[in-house]
Amino acid sequence: MSVTDLLEGKRVCVCAGAGGVGKTTSSAAIALGMAARGARVAVVTIDPARRLANALGLETLENEPRRVELGRLAGAGGLEVRGELWAMMLDPKRTFDELIDRIAPTPRRAAEIKSNRVYRELSTAVSGSQEFTAIAKLYELDQEGDFDLLVLDTPPSRSALEFLEAPRRLTSFLEGGALSALVRPTGLGMRVIGRGAAPLLAALRRVTGVDLLADLSTFFELLGEMTEDFSMRAVKVERMLRASTTAFLLVSTAQDEPIDEAIWFRRTLRQSGLPFAGVVVNRVHHDVLGDHEPGEVEAALVGRLDPELAARVAANFRDYHALAAHDRRNVRRLREELGDCPLLLVPQLDDDIHDTEGLLRMHRYLFASDRERERLLADVVA
Repeated sequence: MSVTDLLEGKRVCVCAGAGGVGKTTSSAAIALGMAARGARVAVVTIDPARRLANALGLETLENEPRRVELGRLAGAGGLEVRGELWAMMLDPKRTFDELIDRIAPTPRRAAEIKSNRVYRELSTAVSGSQEFTAIAKLYELDQEGDFDLLVLDTPPSRSALEFLEAPRRLTSFLEGGALSALVRPTGLGMRVIGRGAAPLLAALRRVTGVDLLADLSTFFELLGEMTEDFSMRAVKVERMLRASTTAFLLVSTAQDEPIDEAIWFRRTLRQSGLPFAGVVVNRVHHDVLGDHEPGEVEAALVGRLDPELAARVAANFRDYHALAAHDRRNVRRLREELGDCPLLLVPQLDDDIHDTEGLLRMHRYLFASDRERERLLADVVA
């Protein structure tokens, strides 16, 4: 089983997982591999460290898909590419602005909304804005139909579940009829709030010049009938995420917390009825000692190395052996949870993946057949 099998007939691949597990490099390697097989692919990321651009050999990425020159990229690893690879790094603020421009009834209304203090916070600092705009961009690209496959590297987060929950919370806020009634200057909500919070809000206004209730009231007045557009868009986005042409691919490492997260997220997807494709487990330590005891290493090194150096090398083998045993237990635990669902292992490589060569190495593991992957892993141990 390879990524090619997992994404057969798919138009959208969502790479989800906790932060720091290798989602960005996995997304890039998946997009590269599918482009090599003839597809026109776009990979979308929100990676402040710009690792995706570096891995693809680019200086920068922009808020619209940019074609990657694959001749130079593939030539480094002997990979024949028949399709096209496009990449972009999402700018959440700009994407939010473009969404307002698109659904506002007039350019003037759009400008007024974008100048509102509540909107400026909402489109930048508010929790969920990155996830909201990532899905908005994914939906927009899917509707345009210019690509055979879209690969989304979900925003960095403590939990993969935030990707699903945050946009819903933000959409609920934008649809918030109850909240808009609450902040209406002449409404019941204003009178209720005023009794307890008026002194605090008045002090805030004096010190900062910010009239929170007035800004909220103005914001919802400006949105007006646009809240219906957000509601309809939310329904269509939900439909896209649940479609049989969408695949959620979970990315993890073999450490305790990411494995727990992977198990929990898998169960959540199953309960939600979202299409689950499998799990990629990155940075797996493979047991280089095999059936040998750690003490045999030091004995074999005696006479070949300085005794102190031999002891240090043997200690390093023991530590790696312990890490491999720990990873093996966690991978086994994940396999038991997944049952027949695909599980692809990528070994701990010598260096972090930050360039084209590293990306091609990861690609080999993700797109290898089961037999080829076993051979590659055997080479790592050897």
